[in-house]
Amino acid sequence: MDKLVAQFPKQIADAILIASRSELSFDKNKTFNNVVICGMGGSGIGGKMVAQLFGDQAKLPIVLVQNYQIPAFVDDSTLVIASSYSGNTEETLSVTKQADEKGATIVGVSSGGELIQFCKKNEYEFIKLPGGNPPRSMLAFSAVQLIHILSVAGVIDKNALDLIAKARHFLNDELIHVKNQAKALANHIYEKQSIFYTNSSLEFVAIRARQQINENSKQLCWHHVIPEMNHNELVGWAGGNEHFAPVFFVSQFLNNRNKTRTKLSQEIIQNKCHSILSIEGRGKTKIEESLYFIHIIDWASLFLADKRGVDPVEVKVIDYLKRTLDKK
Repeated sequence: MDKLVAQFPKQIADAILIASRSELSFDKNKTFNNVVICGMGGSGIGGKMVAQLFGDQAKLPIVLVQNYQIPAFVDDSTLVIASSYSGNTEETLSVTKQADEKGATIVGVSSGGELIQFCKKNEYEFIKLPGGNPPRSMLAFSAVQLIHILSVAGVIDKNALDLIAKARHFLNDELIHVKNQAKALANHIYEKQSIFYTNSSLEFVAIRARQQINENSKQLCWHHVIPEMNHNELVGWAGGNEHFAPVFFVSQFLNNRNKTRTKLSQEIIQNKCHSILSIEGRGKTKIEESLYFIHIIDWASLFLADKRGVDPVEVKVIDYLKRTLDKK
């Protein structure tokens, strides 16, 4: 897993190459009214990331589906992007088949499996990813393809991939700092109950932290966002103690009110636990900053796994769940 995390910047370049070689085309007479991205776990986080990073420039509403049921509004004017690294995720397949019945335009993103076969059989376009790795380690590949599809469909700017390409070089330049921050994060949450906070427009960063600590480090945690947590969870800190290890991912691009809210939240929480860790964003763009946070998180999950003596690749409980579901 450490090699896969180390290759994250290179994966961005490789993913862009795959996107550039794909031959996507959309009916010029087709008008989309909305976009649905369906995906779970390591495949689903890419959809959340893209929807939040590009939501302010998207010309259409982008809705994420992480369940078995397609929204009722889906019809022949909907673009549905099905993202499943294995190609066999049952929730994603369920939604994709429902989208087909409703006449939606479907594009698959996968390394193979039933999803690719479904797209071939029904003459839907798809982008095939390199296979054989844990889905959570392939975020760059899935996210870049989603950006590419939305760009070709005219939902977001045509130069969107150029911004991702620049971020790759930024990550390489920041590698030493990234690893130092990751070690500090792993040490901070070791043998503690970790809670991840960020602003609502970067919720995918906190979700990524929760998912990576869950899967790679085999440790429970939770997340929340500012300003919403100021209206509920902040009160819960009355019961806080030194067992909790809050982590704030603080964006450079916060508006003034959320800057103030973040600072005040840190001060309030600091009084209820041993310490907090604040990781400040870096980068010239929101995309660079976001990938910077993600790279820190991914490394931290491996450092924490090592400290805890657990295998970051092993997910036996998920395998058990899938096998049992198959028998039902």
